[in-house]
Amino acid sequence: MNELFIETATVALATFFATIGPLDVAAVFAGLTATDSPRRRRSVAIRGTLIAGCILLLFALVGESMLTVLGISLAALRTGGGILLLLIGIDMVFARTSGSTTTTEEEEQEAMGKRDISVFPIATPLIAGPGAMGATILLMANTEGELVLQAIVFASLIAILILTFGIMLLATKIQQLFGVTGMHVVSRVFGVLLSALAVQFIFDGIAQSGLLSAA
Repeated sequence: MNELFIETATVALATFFATIGPLDVAAVFAGLTATDSPRRRRSVAIRGTLIAGCILLLFALVGESMLTVLGISLAALRTGGGILLLLIGIDMVFARTSGSTTTTEEEEQEAMGKRDISVFPIATPLIAGPGAMGATILLMANTEGELVLQAIVFASLIAILILTFGIMLLATKIQQLFGVTGMHVVSRVFGVLLSALAVQFIFDGIAQSGLLSAA
């Protein structure tokens, strides 16, 4: 049982780190708040993290029920979610940006004209993007109603959100320390791990669907 707890925590932490992308969030945050005072940067980071946390926790609580209402099976969720995460992992490995884990150019341009960026684009789509939302629902569904495993997923999500908040506050220093190349190296490593997890989700979904046995 302890091995299951450790495995759940490891998968959840790696998946949330990859889909939320604290380093990517910090890079965009640093650019959007370059002229702001430290106090305002802290305020934006706090509000953005709290709002994103509420969004993702909402998806964790009602996401599976919503899928049931829509008639989407767990097998379909695992397969479809795995494909989405695989695409995100591929983008990370090749250091490409997409709307799944970061903002698009159009969204960044719109954000530059806004005074309060804590909701958009910091909370969503930067932190609580499509990839993070899908991963949250998928990880909660994989717990199969086990309260302890669900608590582990919640704790993992909160841990990555706290990490993201901390990195946003230290965004400028971290960029100077790692540089663009260093941040891409970290992103590529987690991209490989996320791709492997995604393929496993796809395999599990196909096996659970019964398509192979039917053939």
